[in-house]
Amino acid sequence: MNVALERIKNGVFNENVIFVQVLAMCPTLAVTSSAQNGIGMGLASTVVLIGANLVISLLRNIIPDKVRIPAFIVVIAGFVTLLQFLLAGFVPALNKSLGIFIPLIVVNCVILGRAEAYASKNGPISSIFDGLGQGLGFTVALGIIGMVRELLGTGKVFGAQIMPKAVDPALIFILAPGAFITLGIMMAIMNQRKLKKSSK
Repeated sequence: MNVALERIKNGVFNENVIFVQVLAMCPTLAVTSSAQNGIGMGLASTVVLIGANLVISLLRNIIPDKVRIPAFIVVIAGFVTLLQFLLAGFVPALNKSLGIFIPLIVVNCVILGRAEAYASKNGPISSIFDGLGQGLGFTVALGIIGMVRELLGTGKVFGAQIMPKAVDPALIFILAPGAFITLGIMMAIMNQRKLKKSSK
């Protein structure tokens, strides 16, 4: 159980995909115009991460070393295809909102990176928790960025009015430049906190 908690904590805090490793910037900047989109993308990636990590961990001794990357991509693509069918069938609005970024999960460096760095070298249980931790970290980061951008850009969060209607929202925050500004400020704040902790 300690390994499970350690893998989850690692994924959410110590090795956070966005704020620490600075990976998956394309979906991060593109889909976080709202909190719902950010969390939806994060949960979709989490499902693929858990499934791919499990299967790759189970097949790690069978897959020949020369074809491991193509084999990993085939496994990931299978989970992404299944996920896209499920989203189209049960959550069509989210599927339409995320659009091309769902199929692009196949080439998301986070998922392929975890398959190569962790699942291909460890057992299935710890690989599942590694996928869960990385996915939760990704989801939390996307959700926070999405909430900030949605609040500053529309005055709402999850469609609920938060800012007074008298305050004009800064529409730039729901556009592409707003994604860069939000992410940059959030990373600067986190790095400043790390520097303060390390100096103590």
